[in-house]
Amino acid sequence: MTDRNTERVIDIAEIEPRNQIVLRLFEQLGPDDSLQLVIDHDPQRLRFLLDLQYGPGCAWSYLEQGPHVWRVRLRHAAIAALTEAEDANAG
Repeated sequence: MTDRNTERVIDIAEIEPRNQIVLRLFEQLGPDDSLQLVIDHDPQRLRFLLDLQYGPGCAWSYLEQGPHVWRVRLRHAAIAALTEAEDANAG
């Protein structure tokens, strides 16, 4: 099995307008891509905006939850589910 996933890691603590930039980056994710966000607080407002914009189409996974650093992985939900199913079938 090969890892086809390309993950872009972005420290969003100093980026403005943070939410709009993350929304645009999410829209540009390819089928095998993910976006890892790094920030110094729980990005709940961003999660709310992604839920409003994409609903269950955005797969949000906490990789680290503070107290000083939060890491979140974003993927397109349908693509994430397919990749997980393929990995389970391959194993």
